[in-house]
Amino acid sequence: MTLLAFVMINVKVGTDREVVSQLRALKGVKEVDEVYAVYDIVAIVEAETMPELTELVNTEIRKIANVTSTNTIIAEKYP
Repeated sequence: MTLLAFVMINVKVGTDREVVSQLRALKGVKEVDEVYAVYDIVAIVEAETMPELTELVNTEIRKIANVTSTNTIIAEKYP
C-alpha cells in the first residue's frame, strides 16, 4: 500500500516560488501549494515504503536551499 504524507514546509522570506518549483520536480511529490498559515508551503507526497518516504523528506526536501523547517504528517490510507 502506498504511503501518503503531507509535508508542511517553512522557507526563507521571498523564496516560496523558487522552492515550490524545485519541489514539483521531485519524484514522489504529487501536489505543492503555497499557503497562508503557520507554514509557507504544503506538499502532498507518496512513497511505497517508510524508508522511501524518509529518504524523500530528509534527503531531498529538507536539503532544498531556503527550506528552514518541515513537519510531516503521514495519512492513513485504507485499501
